[in-house]
Amino acid sequence: MARTVEAANDSARASRGGLWSAVARSWRRRPWWMNLTWYFCLYMTFVYMPYDLFIKPVAEDQEVWFGFMLTGWAAKATEPLHWAIYAAGAYGFWKMSPWMWPWAAVYLAQVVIAMGLFPLLNDMGSAWTGLVAAALFAVPTVALWRARHRFREA
Repeated sequence: MARTVEAANDSARASRGGLWSAVARSWRRRPWWMNLTWYFCLYMTFVYMPYDLFIKPVAEDQEVWFGFMLTGWAAKATEPLHWAIYAAGAYGFWKMSPWMWPWAAVYLAQVVIAMGLFPLLNDMGSAWTGLVAAALFAVPTVALWRARHRFREA
C-alpha cells in the first residue's frame, strides 16, 4: 500500500513537472513582447469580450474600427467580430501558426490607424494624443511584421 501511494505521488510530481516544462517550452517559442500580445488576446477572448457581449448594457457599448466609434446596437453587432479576432489571435500565438503572419500585423496596423484618427474623429483629445498613441502601437506592429520567421518555424 505504501508503495502505491509513493508511486502515485511520484506520478503526480512528474506530471506537474511535465506541465511546467511544457508551459516553459511554450513561453520560449515567442519573445517576451509576443507573449504579452498572446496574454492580451487570451484576456480579451476569455474575460473582456464575454463581459462586453453578454453583460454590458447596449446603451454603454462602444466599438472602434479604423477610428470610427460605433455605439449602442451597432457596437453590439460588431462585438462578435472583435471576439473572433481575439480568439484567432490567442490560438494563433499559442500555436505560432503560419497564418498569423501577416494578419496579426495587419490587424495591429488597423489599430495604429484607429489610434491616430480616433481623437480627430470623435473630438477626444488633440492630434498629438492620436500621434503618440499611434506611434506606441506602431512598435509592436512593426515587430510583428518583422517576425515572419518566427511563424514559419512553428
